Amino acid sequence: MKKLFLIVAVALGHLGHAQLTPNSAEIYQGLKKLNVLGSVLYVAAHPDDENTRLLSFYSQEKLFRTGYLSITRGDGGQNLIGDEQGVDLGLIRTQELLSARAIDGAEQFFTRAFDFGYSKNPEETLEKWNREKILSDVVWIIRKFQPDVIITRFPVTGEGGHGHHTASSILANEAFEAAADPKKFPEQLKWFQPWKAKRIAWNSFNFNNNQAPENALKLDVGGFNPVLGKSYGEIASESRSQHKSQGFGVARIRGTAWEYFTITGGEKPNEDLFEDVVYSWKRIPGGARVEKLLDEAIHAFNFVEPAASLPRLANIYKEIQLLKDGYWRNKKLQEVKQLMEQVSGIWIDAFTSHSTVAAGDSMKVNFVVNNRTGARVKLNSINMMGYKTAPVKALAKNNNEIFQQTIFVPADFTPSQPYWLKKEMAAGSFNVDDQELIGKPDAEPAFKVQFNIEFEGLELVIEKHLKYKYTDPVRGELYQPFIVLPPVTLELPAQPVVLVQGMNWKQKFEYVTQKNMDAVSIYSNKKLVLSKDALLKGSRGKFEALFDIASPGGNLPEDHTWLYELQPGTPAYQVQKISYNHIPEISYLKPAVVRNVFVRLKTAGKKIGYIAGAGDKVPGALLQLGYEVTLLDDHELSKNQLKSFDAIISGVRAYNTNEWLNNHYEKLMTYVQEGGNLIVQYNTSNQIGPVRAKIGPYPFNISRTRVSVETAPVTLLDPAHPVFNFPNKITAGDFEGWVQERSIYHAAAVDPAFTSLIRMNDPGEKSDDGSLIVTKYGKGFFTYTGLVFFRQLPAGVPGAYKLMANLIALNAAK
Repeated sequence: MKKLFLIVAVALGHLGHAQLTPNSAEIYQGLKKLNVLGSVLYVAAHPDDENTRLLSFYSQEKLFRTGYLSITRGDGGQNLIGDEQGVDLGLIRTQELLSARAIDGAEQFFTRAFDFGYSKNPEETLEKWNREKILSDVVWIIRKFQPDVIITRFPVTGEGGHGHHTASSILANEAFEAAADPKKFPEQLKWFQPWKAKRIAWNSFNFNNNQAPENALKLDVGGFNPVLGKSYGEIASESRSQHKSQGFGVARIRGTAWEYFTITGGEKPNEDLFEDVVYSWKRIPGGARVEKLLDEAIHAFNFVEPAASLPRLANIYKEIQLLKDGYWRNKKLQEVKQLMEQVSGIWIDAFTSHSTVAAGDSMKVNFVVNNRTGARVKLNSINMMGYKTAPVKALAKNNNEIFQQTIFVPADFTPSQPYWLKKEMAAGSFNVDDQELIGKPDAEPAFKVQFNIEFEGLELVIEKHLKYKYTDPVRGELYQPFIVLPPVTLELPAQPVVLVQGMNWKQKFEYVTQKNMDAVSIYSNKKLVLSKDALLKGSRGKFEALFDIASPGGNLPEDHTWLYELQPGTPAYQVQKISYNHIPEISYLKPAVVRNVFVRLKTAGKKIGYIAGAGDKVPGALLQLGYEVTLLDDHELSKNQLKSFDAIISGVRAYNTNEWLNNHYEKLMTYVQEGGNLIVQYNTSNQIGPVRAKIGPYPFNISRTRVSVETAPVTLLDPAHPVFNFPNKITAGDFEGWVQERSIYHAAAVDPAFTSLIRMNDPGEKSDDGSLIVTKYGKGFFTYTGLVFFRQLPAGVPGAYKLMANLIALNAAK
């Protein structure tokens, strides 16, 4: 499921798909948008919190400049399509948001806040995020974007449930005032002046029923756009369905759709959020002439021959240039330039046939320009890293002008890396020193190419990102990000490495030379562990190395970290790769660090059957303990006798994602009854589709109860139970060092046949006994647990490994 992927956006589409030219309907929308000088910023906490229907309406119907500010990248959420968590999940959800914005027409922004997981109150959230730091980010984005109206998804009073939700609105309302105050974050005034939006509103909804909130403004956003051939509900559904990692695919919606707004700051309007906002060219002195030219261009637009608009757009560009420098003047110049490229039909491309290049190596770059419509267009030059082409007097109609050049990448060229991952992060936020990068949704491209092109005698610079282009036999022509790597990268074992007493403690790693090299030296904790030259001499490729990290039978501390360097003081890196078809490929650099966790535990039982769910790293963790793990899908469950397994474990959300599990209920219960051991990790509901999912031998419900504080005290309700004694002694101390949270989706309304084994609660809440329930059924055992093993095992928490080993060993306990 995992492959490769990075992060770069293009003006005409999201990478990972074919590069497309907008059609005449989309160009016409862009032409009409030139006449609208209004903006709206929507603010919420996470990817998928945004109201895509409202964004679609404002962007495609009202033609406002529309933005969505997601305070976080959704790093702490759950993953329905794979096993990525944390930063990796945040990268996936970033790209899903960019795909969504490419559909609904809004722009995307982020702060430096890290999604650290579920929070039950905004106080905890704002403390972990560093309230002032993230407030400064929201202020920065408001000053940069200059919205006329700000809209929040959630209220400040807590009904949104998640602490992040409430905190996002608290920050937005504080920033609404702070952005207008020159005394707040004055260091930002080097780039942008204070900005006062007309008003801020909560996109309100009634939490108890479907009735409209009292005294709320209302707006029907369910209309149909005949130019695009879609209603805003349909566009919104397509946009929302991009959140595939969250399982948010939705049906297309048509018909009247009311949105409600409660004013929380600024001037209160009577009927319309944009009341008293001038969003025509009248807001700019001298704009009347531009508006007249635009009206003429819109009226004369030819859907069959959009290139006929090119002379008019060139005149409009020159007219806007005469206006006083300012926000809307500069924004509209950008839009006109983009439209001139689009209506002309010119094809401009810069690509390589390789996905990466190493610093200090060379790359062959292809440049292609095609004047597909025969418009009055001239290529003056192509510029990239010192390379410059001679001018082409005129571009013949529909003829490919092809240029190829080998370009050297300096040895000190900075490798590609998402800007928010360049520095070590704080506990609840990323660290970004470059103020101008803050808020940007994506990584900066490795290389930019400038095409100097004359449109109707007007010379403009069209900038493109250098991309990797290839043809997939199934998906066809694709574009992916092109990235720069260090000369040598390492491939390290899955993190952390769990070491058990008595195992052979050797550290294995692979190193990849990304270019021809004569010698490689690698150090680990200042100790030379690899020095190769004779075998390398002018070669590149992947090589394996192995060295002892402790003598047999020796002892290691609980956490022992090995830091790899190419030479003392020069860190080595590994490349983390992610790939899914619905987003561009992602690659980013991680420090070459191996964390070894020494776990003192015993195991009983050897063979594990694992039913994968939404995706987690538990099977890999079990392999490190020496278990044999067999993945069980629908086919394997059908043909396998099951009795050979000492335990069968279902992955997170297995009953949510695999409807076919219902078909195997009787077989699984027979397995338990005859002496098997079935361990079910959390599911979000025991209702799947129209039927009730049968999970255990006795009834229980699945609640939304969770313990989000990872340090919450844990009470063992039956310390003598085998779960806490065989083959490892479990005490309260084994719940120390847990990460992000304790448990989610507890069992509730539990049948008396079950034994509840753990009691715990978040501060200020009543205690709950549903995180771990066990029952004997026939000769075997059934367990349901909301304990987040899927987070703790990959994090190398020793107590979680011991507890899982005991659950697996239930049938062997005497």
